[in-house]
Amino acid sequence: MQLAPSELVDTLDAPVRRRLGFAFWLAVAWIVLVIGLAVLAPVLRLADPDKILHGQPGEGLLSGRNWLGTDDAGRDLLSRTIWGSRVSLLIGFASVAIGFVVGGLTGMIAGYRRGWLERIVVGAYDVMLAFPSLVLALLLLTFLGRDLGIVLLVIGVLSIAPIGRLARANTVAIASREFVLAARALGATAARTMRREILPNVVFALGGLALLGSAIAIIAEGGLAYLGLSVKDPTLTWGKLISSGSSGSILRDYPLAAFVPIMHLLLTVFSVNFIGDRLRQHFQTREGLSAG
Repeated sequence: MQLAPSELVDTLDAPVRRRLGFAFWLAVAWIVLVIGLAVLAPVLRLADPDKILHGQPGEGLLSGRNWLGTDDAGRDLLSRTIWGSRVSLLIGFASVAIGFVVGGLTGMIAGYRRGWLERIVVGAYDVMLAFPSLVLALLLLTFLGRDLGIVLLVIGVLSIAPIGRLARANTVAIASREFVLAARALGATAARTMRREILPNVVFALGGLALLGSAIAIIAEGGLAYLGLSVKDPTLTWGKLISSGSSGSILRDYPLAAFVPIMHLLLTVFSVNFIGDRLRQHFQTREGLSAG
């Protein structure tokens, strides 16, 4: 039995459409929920995250009006976690956006121009990667301070080299393909060729790495919080909440103080990684079918 052309196309596209799956959309729903709560925190009817509420410290889940309980000082954990997510998510996404723009742009230019410019850019990436990331972050934050903008800039600088190297490698591969050579033969300028022919193909490859980088940046802020080098008080972040709730007596007597932000951090990082992996597989499969 032969299939009609339209049925054949549907058959080829069906595995691609099913590839994302229910788990992907569940992860997307969690990220949308977390971002939505973070953005709307000022207008939501949340308890003051720094206010000591009436009642016993360390109340459990679903205790009265405190859905996620209270910490050792009787402060609402749901409110503190939502307010902490505002800075953690900002650091995670904005810092990687810096690396995406700077690293992606310099990597594309180096991969397209080649020659001495490529050697200089790749050498700069190698120098940045030669420094241990944690040591470099500690050095910069110690001398520059711990303002939110400085933390964003430091983590963003650390993401430039990995993203730039991937952008360069993909640009080198794409620049030798037929549609790029045809555009250059027709007289397209280098800027137009990179913008119209190379950039749309490089973006998909960088997108998965950018999502992974966002998850790493969120975790990096948590690591800096343990070392006392996250953003200054009284700004809340997930890392600072976990750090303050993980001290010996508090962790033993009031485990929810650390468990609640840990679970939010874990689910968010897992969801971002999962979304990035699924999207990368999805677009690679579509490109393979299109090429075939």
